Amino acid sequence: MKIQSICRADAQTLPGKTTKTGIFKHVVPGPVMIDAEGIVGDAVCNRKHHGGPDQAIYAMGSADLDFWSQSLGYAVEPGLFGENLVVDGLDSATLYVGDRLYATEVVLEVTAARIPCATLSTRLGDPDFAPRFREAGHPGFYCRVLKGGFLQAGEDLAFEAYRGTKLPIPVILQRFRPMRLTQKERADYLGTPLAERFRTMLEV
Repeated sequence: MKIQSICRADAQTLPGKTTKTGIFKHVVPGPVMIDAEGIVGDAVCNRKHHGGPDQAIYAMGSADLDFWSQSLGYAVEPGLFGENLVVDGLDSATLYVGDRLYATEVVLEVTAARIPCATLSTRLGDPDFAPRFREAGHPGFYCRVLKGGFLQAGEDLAFEAYRGTKLPIPVILQRFRPMRLTQKERADYLGTPLAERFRTMLEV
């Protein structure tokens, strides 16, 4: 695997809205600095739902973009969904919470799936896109930064599978409601390095 693209954004206003968003990511050339909060200089406007140490980096695999290109009927460019990284040779549907990616300097740990929102639907120009995204099984994944440093496109990545309870990324979107999980499943999933925002869904 390798880093295919790195994307970041300045804060912009959505059409017809007054609030600003950092969803309009664009590919950046050259290396970027990554710290515990993500890519330095990347806009995070709604910190209630985005950003923070457990959601510092949002990434998608090249297989995810291929899936959405076929599903949407046009070539999906890196950054369309607000992702910071596109990883060549990776499919988020095959990842588990706790899996790790090792670059030359940076170490990332998978923490959760991306929850689609109205901002994503507006970005795609489809008011019904959020539920479609939720059920498709290719949501991309959030990471926490275990080790910061410089990262650049073309850089090779090593993969380390999580050895604990297997919590698949698509399950987080498709089943994380109290009535859809057994008590044992909730307890097992709370034993993984799941992002804090998603842990609260299991502790009700």
